[in-house]
Amino acid sequence: MSKNILVLTGSPRKGGNSDQLADAFIAGAQKAGHTVVKFATANKKIKGCVDCMSCYSKGVACSFNDDFNELAPMVEEADMIVFATPLYWFTFPMQLKAAIDKFFAFLIGKRELKIQSSALLVCSGAPNEDGFDAIKATYKQIANHMNWGDSGIITVPGINAKSDIQNTDALKRAEEFGLSIQ
Repeated sequence: MSKNILVLTGSPRKGGNSDQLADAFIAGAQKAGHTVVKFATANKKIKGCVDCMSCYSKGVACSFNDDFNELAPMVEEADMIVFATPLYWFTFPMQLKAAIDKFFAFLIGKRELKIQSSALLVCSGAPNEDGFDAIKATYKQIANHMNWGDSGIITVPGINAKSDIQNTDALKRAEEFGLSIQ
């Protein structure tokens, strides 16, 4: 069965390692017959949530009109959500985190999401897997809180330069992961 997959990217570096990781996953998912939308949070203006509790009161997800209101309908249409991101200080970059924080709107607005599963694709200059502990824990808490089944996590340590990921097997793993989505 074909899924609507939303891939949220977090890197401000267009064509960088996590962007390539996202594209490899997308290529696999599309080959498997899924519809995929990629949303680059770093290219958008999404302000942090101010906890005003007025979500959806003005006909849109956030009462403070920013690009989250463009993203919210995509989230509502998705069957699966994938976070593809670089690791910034052991967690999500601010651009992606602002969008994630505004998922609060779906709870306050009592909007039932169709999302059944999620995944995390993350790369870093950190030399080993220990550097990913915090982002993996945060991701797992988000998935648990939103009742999303965790479809998997791909981590890629030890990459810094824009094309370092091409010297790993990560792009192949990400494409195979996309192909495996059912």
